[in-house]
Amino acid sequence: MFTPLIAPSILSANFAKLGEDVDKVLEAGADIVHFDVMDNHYVPNLSFGPMICSALRKHGISADIDVHLMVTPVDELIERFAEAGASMISFHPEATLHLDRSIELVKSFNCKVGLALNPGTELGILKHVLHKLDHVLVMSVNPGFGGQSFIEHSIDKIKALKQMIDSAGHCVRIEVDGGINKDNIGRVRRAGADMFVAGSAIFNSDDYKSTIEGFRMEMTKQ
Repeated sequence: MFTPLIAPSILSANFAKLGEDVDKVLEAGADIVHFDVMDNHYVPNLSFGPMICSALRKHGISADIDVHLMVTPVDELIERFAEAGASMISFHPEATLHLDRSIELVKSFNCKVGLALNPGTELGILKHVLHKLDHVLVMSVNPGFGGQSFIEHSIDKIKALKQMIDSAGHCVRIEVDGGINKDNIGRVRRAGADMFVAGSAIFNSDDYKSTIEGFRMEMTKQ
């Protein structure tokens, strides 16, 4: 089993002091910096582009940057985020005409590659590509907005995905994004997830360190 990783989403950070805010959340115990990239086309919202990734690298952020592309088409932004300093890139299978080609494009930049699955996307889409992936991102809300409530049946999907990965004998992380908080992170962990994206639950809290420590404590409960 992988060591669990906490990945705060900067979508909920203070953009007036972004570098400082990201420094604080990493000092508080976060493992990864998560980017929710939205294009007002694949999803009904607009967030930010690769210049933010580049700016954080120039600011001195050395932690892994996990880029979740909610965009279509994806290939050009895969290249631009990889060049800007992304460590991990995931995208939605519905957003590309050539799934295997886009996976290979991410890998060609020596970035870890993941597929993001919407609540209505079947696990069967992974059948012929699972062995090429470093992680699968299970969306536990419909993509496009922060601050949404966790979709409960995502637990069953995570369990089924975990069984699929284990049965195939692959080494693939399960990342979960959407509505993660102290009340549900333990159940999500026990279902098989090991990378947890949280935006408002962390950045809107009064104490990043206390919140992240609370997450980790909940994950240890049986």
